[in-house]
Amino acid sequence: MTDELRTHYGDETPTDPRWYVVHTYSGYENKVKEDLEKTIENRGLKDLILEVKYPTETVTEYKEGSKKPKTYEHKIYPGYVMVKMIMTDKTWYVVRNTSGVTGFVGPGSKPIPLTDEEVAGMGIERIQLKLDVEIGEEVRIMTGPFNGFTGKVLSIDPENQEVKLLLKLFMGKESSIDLKFTDIQKL
Repeated sequence: MTDELRTHYGDETPTDPRWYVVHTYSGYENKVKEDLEKTIENRGLKDLILEVKYPTETVTEYKEGSKKPKTYEHKIYPGYVMVKMIMTDKTWYVVRNTSGVTGFVGPGSKPIPLTDEEVAGMGIERIQLKLDVEIGEEVRIMTGPFNGFTGKVLSIDPENQEVKLLLKLFMGKESSIDLKFTDIQKL
């Protein structure tokens, strides 16, 4: 292990694959992904570097004067590639020295893995999150236009990782809202 990784992880090598964010030159995301996948194949690292992706979403636009919509893939995080891997000297070196990679995201050059909540929230991978609240409990909303509001849990949908909350709005008005598990916090 490099001294930097040893300082960050200690002498213990992580054995669980985690998602890491890799910074790339803008516009090189696909090239980095392809080059890294070829290197993984050529060096037999499939058991250490499991997946490489850059999240995209399909966007449909209607141009003025055109009756036919234009559909294309939009990069959600331009300049970044996500890599699911077991962090070792070898994997760090392979990813870090791939053409187009400028480094890992983290303080200095220490790669910091994403938390399960970050992975799910960013849409990188569907991870089954556990929600530590029950129906009838009060929770705080952490994102969106109702950030900071509290609400009572009406229902929990573990399959879609959503909750339905009852909010008390202005002048005693009540309204229900559906939110993701990652959008709320237990009081």
